[in-house]
Amino acid sequence: MAQPDTKKIFFENLSGAGKAIAVLTSGGDAQGMNAAVRAVVRMGTYVGAKVYFIREGYQGMVDGGENIIEATWESVSSMLQVGGTVIGSARCKDFRTHEGRLKAALNLVKLGITNLCVIGGDGSLTGANLFREEWSGLLAELVEQGSIERQSVETYSALHIVGMVGSIDNDFCGTDMTIGTDSALHRIIEVVDAIMTTAQSHQRTFVLEVMGRHCGYLALVSALACGADWVLIPEMPPEDGWEEKMCQKLSATRSRGTRLNIIIVAEGAIDRHGKPITSSIVKDLVVKCLGFDTRVTILGHVQRGGTPSAFDRILASRMGVEAVLALLETTANTPACVVSLSGNQSVRLPLMECVQMTQEVQKAMDEKKFEEAVKLRGRSFENNLKTYKLLAHRKPESELPISNFNVAVLNVGAPAAGMNAAVRSAVRVGISEGHKMFAVSDGFEGFYKGQIKEIKWADVGGWTGQGGSLLGTKRTLPAKHVGKIAEQMRTHNINALLVIGGFEAFLSLLELLTARGKYEEFCVPMIMVPATVSNNIPGSDLSIGADTALNAITTTCDRIKQSASGTKRRVFIIETMGGYCGYLATVAGLAAGADAAYIYEEPFDIRDLQANVEHLTEKMKTSIQRGLVLRNENSNENYTTDFIYQLYSEEGKGVFDCRKNVLGHMQQGGAPSPFDRNFGTKISAKAMQWVTKKLVETFRQDEGRVFANTEDSCCLLGMRRRALVFQPVVQLKGETDFVHRIPKEQWWLKLRPLMKILAKYKTSYDVSDSGQLEHVVHHLPKDSDASVAM
Repeated sequence: MAQPDTKKIFFENLSGAGKAIAVLTSGGDAQGMNAAVRAVVRMGTYVGAKVYFIREGYQGMVDGGENIIEATWESVSSMLQVGGTVIGSARCKDFRTHEGRLKAALNLVKLGITNLCVIGGDGSLTGANLFREEWSGLLAELVEQGSIERQSVETYSALHIVGMVGSIDNDFCGTDMTIGTDSALHRIIEVVDAIMTTAQSHQRTFVLEVMGRHCGYLALVSALACGADWVLIPEMPPEDGWEEKMCQKLSATRSRGTRLNIIIVAEGAIDRHGKPITSSIVKDLVVKCLGFDTRVTILGHVQRGGTPSAFDRILASRMGVEAVLALLETTANTPACVVSLSGNQSVRLPLMECVQMTQEVQKAMDEKKFEEAVKLRGRSFENNLKTYKLLAHRKPESELPISNFNVAVLNVGAPAAGMNAAVRSAVRVGISEGHKMFAVSDGFEGFYKGQIKEIKWADVGGWTGQGGSLLGTKRTLPAKHVGKIAEQMRTHNINALLVIGGFEAFLSLLELLTARGKYEEFCVPMIMVPATVSNNIPGSDLSIGADTALNAITTTCDRIKQSASGTKRRVFIIETMGGYCGYLATVAGLAAGADAAYIYEEPFDIRDLQANVEHLTEKMKTSIQRGLVLRNENSNENYTTDFIYQLYSEEGKGVFDCRKNVLGHMQQGGAPSPFDRNFGTKISAKAMQWVTKKLVETFRQDEGRVFANTEDSCCLLGMRRRALVFQPVVQLKGETDFVHRIPKEQWWLKLRPLMKILAKYKTSYDVSDSGQLEHVVHHLPKDSDASVAM
């Protein structure tokens, strides 16, 4: 299967020759900033531009001298996995003054720099825009002082600015996710998971304070990811009398047999009157009202530290490349822009529109217009809040609607981290909608054997952080046992099915759809939620479990590369899972800084292998000490991992030696990542809401039963570009390669040239899908809750 056609050959159409680009990091640091710096340097160098580091942010720009130095390809090696920012960041008072900006302009003009890539928060980006607006005036002033020639004013007449938002708070409007947010969530969830074990031992309540002075994103999403009992955020202060309600909730949870409580407090949490709610206030309240043994943990700067997650590395790498593209395409009239992702798509947004929207959120909060503040944060934030309320706060039985519908939920295929979060979400949303929920053990094998039982609200408590499948999952398809399954559907009066799983789940729904002609029991709403580490499901760009697997591969690659530090030059050959789908090998290759990734979708031969060996040999002769090559398990039946290992070993003799690793099932194990917990929670909640809607639509009042026999009553809910989309499974047959169990078209193939460019290969790069300048108010589609900001 060939690579997608390249509509523009990048290095022919968008040359950077004669241009100078400077990159700086400003304000608070965030994990992933180094990946962004690396991408800007390498992409800039690749297109022939001169690229400069500005050390210590705006302070370095004002001070000049050795703070502004030319960057080389090698100078950004081995920084992808490093947290913080290696070029330094500082808050600069001098740059806020006119004199400071005048000095900065002189330092840039001396080096011919007129393109700035700024990685920071809204303050840093606002400062950059002011600098841009003042640029021509500053140059005129420098001419008057005799600091520069008049010719320089014409040569360097315009300053071009592109911003990337680096902030763990995810407090910048217009972007789905800022660089560093996902890594900060990883740190929080690691701590929460560890605390839950000790809290359980001693029947304790823990109050966790997380960062977010003005934005509650980290608190809200981590509460959703760990199933916290209560969360306090600045955008939506609790109603008056919240103290009593919270204590009632904690007490009710304990009375159902739970041995611990988790409360998450954003550092900027306030009540309706603007009075701060601190973690110590919450602790004292719990001790006084309930007498529970309560502890406070303030996470502090731990959230900023550590290795960036796979998501942040990929986000930052894509944004770094997009920033260079944007700078090369700017004209004197192009406004300063911010580059980001919406769903899987690059977008460019006018910088000041984003800044103004961000300031409007704070204004709404100051004016106590909290509902408006939540809306201004974006649909994803709003959806997170609604989902949390739906899953964390159980309505009294008297307030629940009575539907008399029975809904069965099951896992099918191989286990994937995040499946349990999806099941918990489905069960609790189903109960909230008035349904009776049934859990099926061991997939369709358990179904035909009658392993079906009712599952209650409390039964799924604590499931979000559990890896694997607690229901049990098998690859068994229903076709052979369709009669027995129909009998069980009849026995338990199942009115709808929710199937969470991989390619087998997709095949299962197709088989059940066919079986409707013979068995009316299958004429009920059926929906599938994709969950597989391989990410090979047609109709969805992402699957539950893939992010956890990516993080497992990336972390392992980091450790494997580190094992060679201080030794002679070494190349590692790593085999990843994925069947015939090269998603894991490709995207992990981008996140880990691989030199090559061999996959089935992009055929390769011995000449390609030879070229890769020669390329690595050349790199190894410079300062590069370690190489990384990934191979998808089914990329080629003849060029096996052993063959590639032996070839590299033989051809690299005298220059480097080789080691090989087969990662195996460790890619399927472990606790789910924050992304997978939240993606599973939100997509499953949406699937259950669809089930409710379809049950109402297809219920035949006169017959007293559900009868759904149309194509659109058997769907897959998948993420497509920027939205969650319900797609009839029968319509996805044409998009599927059933022999190799992969979709015929896969979005991530466009990332492969990016990986090659960052590994110093000359290749073509498709810029037809790069971001176009949009406006903040229009760039979010109706269902953007499917955005990457899960």
